[in-house]
Amino acid sequence: MNNLKGVLAISPLLVFITLYLVTSIIAGDFYKVPISVAFMISGIYAVTIAGGKSLQKNVAAFSRGASAPNIMTMLWIFVLAGAFANSAKAIGAVDATVNTMLSLLPSNMVLPGLFIATCFISLSIGTSVGTIVALVPIASGLATTMQLDVALVTAVVVGGAFFGDNLSFISDTTIAATSTQGCKMNDKFRVNFFITLPAAILSLAIYVFLGQEMSPLANVHGINYVKILPYLAVLSTAIAGMNVMAVLTIGLTITGAIGILDGSFDVYEWFHSMGDGILSMGELIIITMLAGGVFEIVHKKGGIDFIIAKTTSHIKGKRGAEAVIALMVAIVDLCTANNTVAIISTGNIARRISERFELDKRKVASLLDTCSCCAQGFIPYGAQMLMAAGLTQLNPVRIMPYLFYPMALTLCVAVAIVFRLPRRYS
Repeated sequence: MNNLKGVLAISPLLVFITLYLVTSIIAGDFYKVPISVAFMISGIYAVTIAGGKSLQKNVAAFSRGASAPNIMTMLWIFVLAGAFANSAKAIGAVDATVNTMLSLLPSNMVLPGLFIATCFISLSIGTSVGTIVALVPIASGLATTMQLDVALVTAVVVGGAFFGDNLSFISDTTIAATSTQGCKMNDKFRVNFFITLPAAILSLAIYVFLGQEMSPLANVHGINYVKILPYLAVLSTAIAGMNVMAVLTIGLTITGAIGILDGSFDVYEWFHSMGDGILSMGELIIITMLAGGVFEIVHKKGGIDFIIAKTTSHIKGKRGAEAVIALMVAIVDLCTANNTVAIISTGNIARRISERFELDKRKVASLLDTCSCCAQGFIPYGAQMLMAAGLTQLNPVRIMPYLFYPMALTLCVAVAIVFRLPRRYS
């Protein structure tokens, strides 16, 4: 594919970036251009250049991407998450959980404690999205009670969710990375651990420092352990390995039962609460479908292949090979907004590069997983950021400046590549 065709293939993404990022930067306000509008315009443009014999076929191609199985699964999660989060809030589950946490933790350890808890949960359940669904409502309630910046506290959860998802043995990203490179999960975990642990420690230190400025809390009242049960059910079933949609359905059922029994609402009010929660996810659902359609057109026209080809054209030495693999999976993740898809898309090419330059396949698997995770932390339209934003009603860009863990992880990856670390695997 020549450069002109390649640029045309990825031009829908360039249109989106120009409309959303560049225009917002020029205006000095990231609220000037809604993400949904930017994706709508780039989607219209994508359909226009799709290259089909008729407009109807171009729209059909766009629709296939917008309704792909992974997209529809994501939408189901969004719907259930919205219903669960709003009904749990209606019975006072958020307040009860926040009050319990405040009674157990010193005020200056709330941020690091929340980060450690999120890391453990995401490591156990292997899904960053599932972790965010369970903990962001708690975190936002905690922020409101302690008069903290909701964006900061939400970012603590998102960062911890990335940590566990990146390392977990049952994460789809781990499975994809190790499968494409032909290495064992525990071997990849060891390499990953050496790279991610310094990033986690650095992030933890930042949260401890920020926590020193928090004022002591007054006595906490209104603790109701029964109303914490929906969150405990969600966390325990998720840790047990249950599908996230089943987890949310169980949590929703328990929430309804508690709310009706204690008089928080009747059946019809429960339905309205669920409906309001689903509606709150409306823009998020629209963005996800529009993004899926745009990425399908880009893929159909060879845009992803063009990006990969350009990133592998000038490789010199092992350090350069590792850097190109890291950059390649990050760029594809920026285009697809899905770290698993990015790993699957680039895995075979990364394996060929590693064989040619005699790289350790365990480190290559680690780079694929870790760098896709880094990229996810820097895009406002990734599933994790959209979910966190939807649950807190914040613009994703408000959360991004506080994502200290992805920032620290990016630094650690760069150090690992430049200085060929860990030595045993380089």
